[in-house]
Amino acid sequence: MKKENYSKIFMILCALNITCLLMSNIITIKTINIVGLVFTAGDILFPITYILNDVFTEVYGYNKSRFVIWISFFCNLLMIIVFQITIALPSSEAFEFQSDLENILGNTPRVLLASFISFLVGNFANAIALSKIKVKTNGKYLALRTIVSTLIGEGLDTIIFVPIVFLGTLDIKTMLFLMFDMYILKVLIEVVFTPITYKVVGFIKKKENIDTFDNEVKYKIFG
Repeated sequence: MKKENYSKIFMILCALNITCLLMSNIITIKTINIVGLVFTAGDILFPITYILNDVFTEVYGYNKSRFVIWISFFCNLLMIIVFQITIALPSSEAFEFQSDLENILGNTPRVLLASFISFLVGNFANAIALSKIKVKTNGKYLALRTIVSTLIGEGLDTIIFVPIVFLGTLDIKTMLFLMFDMYILKVLIEVVFTPITYKVVGFIKKKENIDTFDNEVKYKIFG
């Protein structure tokens, strides 16, 4: 069996990806209204995981990106389990914030289901799209490729997440507006960060002396 090697840069980026994912899931409880666009605080931070997904796929290839997606998923799952156990444990008389704890950390089963499914579908779609387009374009047009893959990944993420969470509680029109606002914000963040993504990818490729093309990858979801 071939032994996988993971560089320091790769592990740092992996840790950053996991941190952004976990933090975005915690702060998503706060809704924000800026110039008429309504979204959650998590929507600002979560797109960074897609930017990092682009970096992993572009530099290290789909298989390494798949590893990061799954390790991030299971770290998120572990965090949720710990939160639920913490909430369920009996409180001491001195602890006066049980209801606050439940409001902030006690996501409903629908939210958890939506976040898990949308995360996996969106991230894998993003990675596969970027990897395939890179091969088709022979590694050219990085900025365009990252934006296109994000349009696909974030689109699927939003289309899956919103209906699962809000179907039956919001009318269709409101859900569509919410999906539109969330999608536009996420794509805008990707576009704004594109020059930085371009620089980071170039730096890592040079530093690591690697530029992976997935010519013979079968794009399995499980390794």
